[in-house]
Amino acid sequence: MEIHDLFPAPGSRKDRKRVGRGHGSGHGGRAGRGNKGQGQRAGGTKGPGFEGGQTPLAMRLPKLPGFRNPNRTEYAVVNVGRLNEIFGDGEVVDLEALLGKGVVKNSSAPVKVLGDGELTKKLTVKVDKVSAPARAKIEAAGGTVEAL
Repeated sequence: MEIHDLFPAPGSRKDRKRVGRGHGSGHGGRAGRGNKGQGQRAGGTKGPGFEGGQTPLAMRLPKLPGFRNPNRTEYAVVNVGRLNEIFGDGEVVDLEALLGKGVVKNSSAPVKVLGDGELTKKLTVKVDKVSAPARAKIEAAGGTVEAL
């Protein structure tokens, strides 16, 4: 067998359709695009979301749900249960102490203490905000709250 004896299997190769190359090709004249109109023009098909000129569904729906206030204050949240785990009896809880123990990561964010968990230690809490249940638990344990 020589290189010139090799040929592809019958039916495995097919010439591409050359439209618009004369009537003798069978695809001349209107090149298989029909008579006139949008479909015959170059680039005449619309995108998958096109709805005949009606506002498409993707544009009728809101981009994002709800409303986000651009002036909202985002607090670094700490629960009293976490304070009970990390701080000892009689310690002062402020931004520097929270940063030092790795409870709060962002030094520029204001800190808010929430009331989830139990508190058994006497703590002095000096943060930006304290919720009412958290304040009640801190004071019940003998501690004090100083809002900045």
